[in-house]
Parts: sequence; structure tokens; C-alpha cells
Amino acid sequence: MKKSKAETAATRKRIIDLAAQAFRNNGIAATGVAEIMTAAGLTHGGFYRHFSSKDELVAEACSAGLDDMIQSYRSASAGGRDAFVNNLHASLTPAYRDDRSSGCPLVAMGSELVRADPATRHGASTGFQALLDEITQWVPAKSGREARDDAIAILTAMIGAVTMSRVVDDARLSARILRVCRHDLARRFGKRPPRRRAGVNRRQRG
Repeated sequence: MKKSKAETAATRKRIIDLAAQAFRNNGIAATGVAEIMTAAGLTHGGFYRHFSSKDELVAEACSAGLDDMIQSYRSASAGGRDAFVNNLHASLTPAYRDDRSSGCPLVAMGSELVRADPATRHGASTGFQALLDEITQWVPAKSGREARDDAIAILTAMIGAVTMSRVVDDARLSARILRVCRHDLARRFGKRPPRRRAGVNRRQRG
């Protein structure tokens, strides 16, 4: 029986969502199309009814992950400046660091996106700009250019901090990287960071 357009669209979205999760968790190169289709309960051959190539799926998955981030930022913005800043702080916590299957694709996939095809890099660039737009409106600065520069510094520092907190094999250093970036973020916004329980998160290393 031929599927309706709505069913086809829903299937395509499910594949994209599963791919976004798998790429963030395992990496783009290490995740095969067959693995994603199996997770979706579909055959490998069915992939090409929805996508022309794995590159197309990577581009769609990256954009979908960034769209989720953008929506999260916009939802936080609706609650005002403090809600927005608290949302940024939540991205610099051990819980966020340890949840590799969700969160920012620029953190989880960044090193591979450098070598991605032009469509994927364009989608990543567009998403990055949209995240900057949300941060820029809340940065206390004297001019629009200065606010944009501060937003760039904030966002790139956050991406780098979470990335390195996942890379290092020293649990105390990992926690310190996140803590230092949270305090720098608070300094930039003239706001104290939310209090966290003391101690080191003894996470498993993959």
C-alpha cells in the first residue's frame, strides 16, 4: 500500500531525528546508514526513497539539531534575561556534558563538520548565526557591534568548554573547565552563576 505524503514526511523526520542522535553520540564517520535505518525499523534500501546520499542526511540532521537549540534559546528568551542566562549556564554543567546523544551538534560533531560538504557547512553556519542572534540581544554592551563580538566570544567559549570537558581524562579538570566558563559567562552578564553542589562528577569514560 502506497504511503501518504504525511506518513512519508513522518518517516523522513524519524530518520533525521535518529541520525542526529546517532551522529552526536557516535560521530558521523562511525555511524552507518544501515545502523540508522535499523533503528528506525526500516530497510537499508528504503533509505534512498528519502535521501540521495548520507551527506544529505548529515546536513538535515545537523540543521535539525541546531533548530532544536535555536528553539531552546528562543523559549528561554521569552522568560526574560535571567531565564535566558540560566539556560546558557545549563549548557555548562556535568549533566549536559555527559549527555552526548542530545545538545549542541556543533559540540558533538564540530571536528567532522569542518570536513563536511558545502550544504552541511552552510546549514551549520546558518544555525550558528541564529544562536548568535539570540545571545546578542541580551549582552550588555555599548554598541551593536560590541554586543555581537561579545556574543561570538560567549558562544565559541561555550562550545570549546563543553568539547574540552569531554576530551580530557581528568575528572577534576573537566569539571573545572565548565566551572570557569560558567563564571566567565556570569561576569559578562553581570550575574552570579546558579549554585551547584560541590564535588566531582565521577562519570564513566567511553
